[in-house]
Amino acid sequence: MARRYDCSDATDRATGLREAASAVRRGELVVLPTDTVYGVGADAFSAEAVGDLLEAKGRGRGMPSPVLVGSPNTLHGLVTEFSEQAWELVDAFWPGALTLVAKHQPSLTWDLGETRGTVAVRMPLHPVAIELLNEFGPMAVSSANLTGHPSPQDCDAAQEMLGDSVSVYLDGGPTPAAVPSSIVDVTGPVPVLLRAGAISAEELRKVVPELEVAN
Repeated sequence: MARRYDCSDATDRATGLREAASAVRRGELVVLPTDTVYGVGADAFSAEAVGDLLEAKGRGRGMPSPVLVGSPNTLHGLVTEFSEQAWELVDAFWPGALTLVAKHQPSLTWDLGETRGTVAVRMPLHPVAIELLNEFGPMAVSSANLTGHPSPQDCDAAQEMLGDSVSVYLDGGPTPAAVPSSIVDVTGPVPVLLRAGAISAEELRKVVPELEVAN
């Protein structure tokens, strides 16, 4: 039976964060608020848990899960060949609605889906999410919806779709917007905007003028 915690209540929030971190350590799924939409998360280093996440969403391995982190410093252990431009984007827009696709460290033993040696990574601008990520560590997190359905902006919508496939729901109230994060590929010599979302190409070019936009 799924448990739900009201993060507007200090006691419930503390209990919920503790229970959510414990659930993720057990290989279970949790739902958490972010600055874009609600996400469903799992231990990024548990192939079984990530598989359960994709299955709960009805999503195939061809659409691998992004990874959320609680601090830019976490990147040092996750990615390689991270360019100066990539760090400038991190400095300007993290925490926030910018996902960066980078080459992951070849030594990492994880299976996020068919990533071709890359990882899509983001630090969300939401206190509940950041607290959970700092308590547990990097998590595979995807929007908390069934594939093909709208991404949820509140905990009710997420729970209606995912039900008891999730162990813990952290209710942080409505999210600020339904606009997804912008995605920039930093694996090559020039950053490439793959998906325009909450941060426009114009804003990104103020930091990296040479940014290209994918066709």
